[in-house]
Order: sequence, then structure tokens, then C-alpha cells
Amino acid sequence: MRVLPRIRDRWLLKRIPPGPSVRLNQRRIFIMPTAVGMSFLVALLLMLLAAINYENSLAYALTFLLGSVFVVAILHTWRNLAGLELKAAGSEAVFLGEQARLRVRLESRGRLYQAVSVGWPKSGLQLVDVPAAGSIELELSLPTERRGWLRPGRLRVESRFPLGILVAWSWVDLQLAALVYPRPVAGAAPKTGGQADERGEGSLPQGSGIDDYQGLRPWQPGDSRKRLNWKAYSRGQGLLVKDFTALSGEDPLLDFAALDGDIESRLSLLCHWVVELSARQQPFALRIADTTIDAGAGVEHRNRSLRALALFGQPSGEPN
Repeated sequence: MRVLPRIRDRWLLKRIPPGPSVRLNQRRIFIMPTAVGMSFLVALLLMLLAAINYENSLAYALTFLLGSVFVVAILHTWRNLAGLELKAAGSEAVFLGEQARLRVRLESRGRLYQAVSVGWPKSGLQLVDVPAAGSIELELSLPTERRGWLRPGRLRVESRFPLGILVAWSWVDLQLAALVYPRPVAGAAPKTGGQADERGEGSLPQGSGIDDYQGLRPWQPGDSRKRLNWKAYSRGQGLLVKDFTALSGEDPLLDFAALDGDIESRLSLLCHWVVELSARQQPFALRIADTTIDAGAGVEHRNRSLRALALFGQPSGEPN
């Protein structure tokens, strides 16, 4: 049963090669009657048989008139996709369990494209109109089932405009991809808490731990929403966040080898602490297998650390 899909994929690869931008033309658009269109053809056949049997000129005229409408609909349905250009418009990294959002831009170099559907059958197609000599950007959602690169493959583009009796479609590979981080799971901090020394061994931080509650302080941009004190806000005290003491001594080292459990559970725990420490603007280092990320803070450091966790044990190259 898998032979036919492989043959189809090879054929599509030659006919519609992958790329970040694809323009639909006569070689890349396929068309056939819908279920309604097949019923329409059957009705035309019955009308023709009745016209022949009764030798009725009006029946002949109506049959051939409706038949010509069907032929003209073929041209207009195909034309509603011909010349449309699709481009990959990027994606946002998400955590495992969230919906991945991949952006696609549809551009018209001339005429208006009406009722164009774009998406993957398993997640549903979005219906849009592309303005004449303009563009529109879609955000397509897909569920995430594993960390790493999510590559959904070929995208279906179809149109049933104007009568719905025919469907014109194409399968395009825009090389869409989204990075999926591990699912953050709260837990105790790794036992090895300090920056690695010259011998490669971690040292424990001195002083208060990262879970020591210190009280409330005013909210500042960049603070995690999980730390907001909603009870104080409901009492009209403004936005306050729960404050915890930062690690004293050396910057904490999040070490994969210092954790127990299977690979995915350890990655999820490290992911949680990367997010938490980044929200507190606390510098930290990350060591996972042979990869060590020096201590730092900020969005770039956070994203680099999460990327290392997402691609651990997987190909780390950018999607083509």
C-alpha cells in the first residue's frame, strides 16, 4: 500500500521540485470533477438519452448548453490558480504540545484569485482571496508530536471556484519547517549548580537557593507571567511579581549528566530551568553531552540553549 504514495512523491518531485517559492503553471495544476461535478455529468448523460429518445430539440439545446457551461467551468477553475505564487514566510519556534505556526505568503502578479484553499488535509485548509496585484499571508497550524524540526512536507493548494463542479489543485513543497523545543516540566534544579571549573567539574553555588521566596516586587518588562500575583492585582495593588533570590557565587550550570531519568524527561527539566532563569534574567550555563554553552543571559542566549535541547541527538542542520 506504500508503493503508490512513493511513486506519487517521486513523480511530484520531478514535476514540482521543492523550493522556498513556487509559481503555479499548467504543469503544476491538476483538475478533475468533484462529486457534484460527477452528478452533473450523469444528469447531462440522462438528459442526452432523453433528448435522443424523444427527438426533442429543446432537450438537445438544454443539454448542449449545460455541457458548454461545464467546459467553460474547466477553464475558469484552472485559471483561478494559474499564475499564483506561493512563498515560505518563516515560522516561530514552539514547545512540544503547542501548535506549530508556519507562515505562507500568496502573491498575485495581476488578477484577483478567489476562494483559494491552502493547508494540509489532516489539519484543515484555509479559504482566502488574494487581491489583484497584491499578497496575503496565512498562518497555518499543525500539532507537534516530537521535539526537533517539524517538516510537514507538501502543501495542498486547491480551488473549486466558480461553480464547485470541478476542483483544481496542486501539491507544493515550500520546505516549511518549525523548530519544536522540549516540553517544559517543572522539577528540582540539577544538583550541579555552578559554572564548570578548569577540571570540567561543576561547583555548587553558595547562599540561598533559586527557590527561596523573598516577597513581592513591582512587575517589570520581561518578568514571567507565571510569577504574577493575581490576588494582589484583584485588590487594586497593581501588578506585582513573586521575587526569588538569584543564585549567588558562580553562575549556575545546568548539566544534563547531573540529572536522573530518561533522555526526554531530563531535557524537559532543563528546558523548564532555561525558561525560568531567563525570565528572571539570571545568567546560566548549559552543558549537554559534548556541547557547552557559556554563561549568559538574554533572549539570544535563551534561544540558543533551547535550540541545543531541541536538537539533542538529532540532525542540527537548518532545514533546506
